[in-house]
Amino acid sequence: MIRLRVCRVWRPDLRYANIEPVSEENLTGPTPGPNPADAPDASPEHHTVHEPLPEPSAQLLTAEPIEPADPFAPQPEQADAILPLIEDAMRERPRSTLAEWTITILLLLFLTTTLVQAYVIPTGSMEDTLLIGDHLLVDKLAYAPAGSLSRFVLPYTEVKRGDIIVFRYPEDISQTFVKRAMGVPGDRIRIVNKELYLNGVRIDEPYTYHKTDYIDSYRDNFPGDPNTRVEPRAYEMLTKNVVNGEIVVPADHYFALGDNRDSSLDSRYWGFVPRENIIGKPLIVYWSYDAPTEDLNDTSISWRHMTDLGKNFFSKTRWRRTFLLIHGYPVK
Repeated sequence: MIRLRVCRVWRPDLRYANIEPVSEENLTGPTPGPNPADAPDASPEHHTVHEPLPEPSAQLLTAEPIEPADPFAPQPEQADAILPLIEDAMRERPRSTLAEWTITILLLLFLTTTLVQAYVIPTGSMEDTLLIGDHLLVDKLAYAPAGSLSRFVLPYTEVKRGDIIVFRYPEDISQTFVKRAMGVPGDRIRIVNKELYLNGVRIDEPYTYHKTDYIDSYRDNFPGDPNTRVEPRAYEMLTKNVVNGEIVVPADHYFALGDNRDSSLDSRYWGFVPRENIIGKPLIVYWSYDAPTEDLNDTSISWRHMTDLGKNFFSKTRWRRTFLLIHGYPVK
């Protein structure tokens, strides 16, 4: 076992005591006597008067603990060089955060305009499936043209009979319509006394609503001679696409009808929907508010509409329709 013995040696130029290792027997062995060679010479010529040495102070004899040096601690000159770098990094941090938020906002805008988009129902042509004031989220990928690789990854589908579709109005593509696709390319369409016949078979339509009791000669027995104003595309359809009293849907076009069959401006009045005009299909009603058509058709935010929202938000919101999922109806 090795112990430490402290030898107190006073020197003006030293501050700490010297420490040297000693063995166990040195601690327990006999104390050596004085060495005669070290005794002062007794002869007169060598007699020297020695002044007593000053007593060592307690401060000099006390061994202060020495902390081990940290090899990773920066030296003063290194700290002076690091501080400016830290200050620069802290000055650049707000700019990095701003850049991250900018990228996030751009991604959200890209997703909301590419994948889904919000629309509002301003008219009652799809009642009672969709109501005036329903705010929808529309899936824009559903009917998007499939690429050579994306067709195996993304959920592209073809428009089917009974699907609810959102599309650009053929007569004015700045307007967006929502109807139900009832005829796909090659289908034969005919309406007899408000009942729809598809390819010669009468179709059961539980989603339709007839809110008038009378029979209109053109609206309820289609195709026929128009008794009201129709768009040029409708005239072209009635001229070129009627075979044996039935409308034949051409390639890359669809025949669309409103569920409120008696009060719907649809393909009977403006013709077919081109495939390229279809935007997508509605997914969900995220909010439904009982507001008049003129307020919903107004592209700007009117003061009257804002006042109405402030006063009647809770009472006019149709809470039962919030987050209502929208589904098509399979028609064979």
